Amino acid sequence: MRHIFYLHGFASSAQSTKAAFFARRLRPHGLTLRCPDFNEPDFETLTASRMIAQVEAELAALPQGPVALIGSSLGGFVAFHVAVRQAAERGRARTATRPIDRLVLLAPAFDFGRTAFSGMAAEDVARWRDTDRHEVFHYGENRPRVIRYAIYADAQTYNSAACALAVPTLIFQGTGDSVVDPAMVRAFAGSRPAMSVRAVDDDHLLMSSLDLMWTESAAFLGLPESRSFGE
Repeated sequence: MRHIFYLHGFASSAQSTKAAFFARRLRPHGLTLRCPDFNEPDFETLTASRMIAQVEAELAALPQGPVALIGSSLGGFVAFHVAVRQAAERGRARTATRPIDRLVLLAPAFDFGRTAFSGMAAEDVARWRDTDRHEVFHYGENRPRVIRYAIYADAQTYNSAACALAVPTLIFQGTGDSVVDPAMVRAFAGSRPAMSVRAVDDDHLLMSSLDLMWTESAAFLGLPESRSFGE
């Protein structure tokens, strides 16, 4: 039995539109989409390290079976680093969590922590560091929320560009994305043979590409074409 996770992005939720879409399409295949809620225990203290640890804990509790991670934006960053860490565990001949054999990444923020946070100027980042408060709009909760500086400081401890990964990875990237640079994603994947990029005429949310992403992801995950998705 394959286990499939959806890792939501920053200021989103486990009940996001894309999470619900993939869950609905997987149901006729007898598959349950697992969607960790990264807003718990508190959005304000969110860090990539906490997200990674949350995914690893859920992986460790699974019964046997291959794992596919679907990661959106910051969730894509997390999916990539969870897979990198697992590969390192296997390389050291230690017991790893359930084998991750596929990644599907939606506008993955590979450079998170290595570029300006949400386009902030240097003085704004300094103010954030000094006050430990920055207000963002939380789309999952439909209201402003405060985020602490730890999310940015923690992200700088990760260097995606220095990581190699042999797990087959399918990336969907909008050519009109103003949050994640399409050129960065193309360059990142271009130096990694296991990664392929499907460029689509869409923005960061990829909402106009849902059906295409499902069709190509289902084939990538080896799901039968004959099943109808239903409601």
